[in-house]
Amino acid sequence: METKNILIIAVVVVIIAILGVVFATGMLNGNNDNGNGETTPFKTEFMEGTFSGKVKLVDDKEKFMHSYKDKKNKITYNISTVDDSEAMMDIYYLQGVMNPEKRTFNGNEWNIYFTQAVEGNDSNSDDDPMNIIICQSQQKKQGYLIYMIIDADSKVNATLNTYGESYTDFVEPLLNSITLKESKNVPKIYEEFGLTKDQFNEQMDLIQEVKAGNQSAIQQVAG
Repeated sequence: METKNILIIAVVVVIIAILGVVFATGMLNGNNDNGNGETTPFKTEFMEGTFSGKVKLVDDKEKFMHSYKDKKNKITYNISTVDDSEAMMDIYYLQGVMNPEKRTFNGNEWNIYFTQAVEGNDSNSDDDPMNIIICQSQQKKQGYLIYMIIDADSKVNATLNTYGESYTDFVEPLLNSITLKESKNVPKIYEEFGLTKDQFNEQMDLIQEVKAGNQSAIQQVAG
């Protein structure tokens, strides 16, 4: 099989996250007023906590990924575990996702990224962008990823920082409620992308060169 390149993979992963098809779970604390004080507890093999609002499970076909939907607030939560979540964020770096806010909740360090995208990842689309908040935590044996995808027509105020309602009333209480757990079903990131370990490491080496300022390396990643 012809080796897939990381740029294509990154686009596919972002699209999947935007559509709410792949990664997920959810959690949050009930110290906000986003919907009559409603909260929704959740529990998976690798994480548990409480969502703000009335949230319903929509996909749990895989033990290492789950998806939840808040229909009232038009928010999708995709939550997943993988062996190396830091490598995943390095891949997203090529999509312009960078400079995370760093926070600690319940003894767990989290990197919180803010970005936007349109369905289909079409930069020429006239549609309003969806706001996406990605929370990433790497522990000793596995990493954890939370995608909060806010529809373009959601009434929740979303900003590209920690001051918007989407963060203060949803993400922050969510992270405050989370308990991370070691689990057996932790996929290798290179396997998720259909690459061998060596192929994946070669691509990651090129990405590190790009991050270090060698923009010519991006041509090798794309080629």
